Amino acid sequence: MAIGTPHRVPAAVGTPVGVDLSDVWLVDPVAGREGRADVAIRGGVCRSLEWRSGGDGRGPEEPGIVVAPGFVDLHAHVREPGGEAAETIASGLAAAAHGGFTTVCAMPNTEPPADDPGVLARVAAAAGRSGSPVRLLPYGAVSARRAGTALAPLGALAEAGAVAFSDDGSPVESATLLRSALTYAAELGRVVVDHPEERSLTVGAEAAEGLVATVLGLPGAPASAEVAAVERDIAILADVIVDAPRARLHLTHLSTAGALDAVRRAKARGLPVTCDVTPHHLALSDEWLAGSRRWAWEAVDPGGTSRDPWRDGVLAAPPYDTSLRVNPPLRSAADAIACLAAVADGTVDAIATDHAPHGTVAKEVEFGAAATGMIGLETALGILLAAVDAGRLTLSRAVEALTIGPARVLGDAFAGEIGLAVGRPADLVVFDRSGSWFVSDEALLSRSRNTPLLGRALPGPVLLTVAGGRVAYGSP
Repeated sequence: MAIGTPHRVPAAVGTPVGVDLSDVWLVDPVAGREGRADVAIRGGVCRSLEWRSGGDGRGPEEPGIVVAPGFVDLHAHVREPGGEAAETIASGLAAAAHGGFTTVCAMPNTEPPADDPGVLARVAAAAGRSGSPVRLLPYGAVSARRAGTALAPLGALAEAGAVAFSDDGSPVESATLLRSALTYAAELGRVVVDHPEERSLTVGAEAAEGLVATVLGLPGAPASAEVAAVERDIAILADVIVDAPRARLHLTHLSTAGALDAVRRAKARGLPVTCDVTPHHLALSDEWLAGSRRWAWEAVDPGGTSRDPWRDGVLAAPPYDTSLRVNPPLRSAADAIACLAAVADGTVDAIATDHAPHGTVAKEVEFGAAATGMIGLETALGILLAAVDAGRLTLSRAVEALTIGPARVLGDAFAGEIGLAVGRPADLVVFDRSGSWFVSDEALLSRSRNTPLLGRALPGPVLLTVAGGRVAYGSP
């Protein structure tokens, strides 16, 4: 592992790190700086950090080995309790570390759901047993049983460790319930995370409405299903903050240009709303359902209009790959480019994986019967670096959206823990900007394999992940 001269090669997961990261490319989104630096870690603590003169990361210099703060994922499904065949907390945290993530937020749609402090206690105990130093932050449910009819005991869930509230997997369909959740969560200092979907418009939908769905004969979900839900949520938030000024709303996995425009306008009004997009919604498009395997930025013409994959002759894989059935569905290439642009201009606060492992029983069925979701913790960095290589994002902005951006969504206390600082336990990822790795059964640490990227080379293999000063993943 060419990361300078090691002070001490990490021996195993959980071992305190001692290593010299010499002449590496350091990306520090807290300081707003990147460039060549030397970092020394002893006993898991950052003992020195020295920037080298002659480069601030804005010139033509190409980084090789990159060091960045450990990534934060706002949206992952680790399936435990109830879905251990697809993922356990231990395997999910191992996958997270392989992808460079040192903090993972666990969604509450487990079985039983995280609507009771006892479930959160089980999650915390499983994280402790895993031996992984990756920090697992549980979300509590907004509603009892995630049924959308009665508010869950938010206060008790917060006391038990819930860092936010969400019914993800389902939207909070009741406007009254959402108002109550935003108001109550404000008093607890927590953010409400909503999955925006007007489900009356998506009944029976299997793909995004458009050319690809029509040609493949798949019932389509219109973009308006997401846009209408986002606009409703924002309108409710605007009402709530009159009496509850600490209320905060986060909209997860946005996928349409219209929804992002609505958030952009809301932010311009000063409303406390944030949002995230997934790597797959900014890099993949609905033409992958037909068998295309080109990135979204390769599937638009110079004017930004989606191209016809049949006319372009780019269908290289069989159609109806069920690993591509996700919710929200993959949209047009033009929508994916809108997601990228919203990351670049800061409308999008965070990139979140929506890591959704499923076993073969749930995926090896007809497309419309397949469970929705794909794994993403291990492939997120590679997808984003592909976008950087294409000139669609800068490296510094990609790292920011994986680190300080999601931490700020959780609150100032979390944001204050991001970044490398002398005297603090190291929390970082080291990856090879000039290298690549193949997504394969052997390489993945998740229990599930539901990704359309199997067999594909991605840039930026992770060499070392350090969480709280201890080895989370390393391939010396």
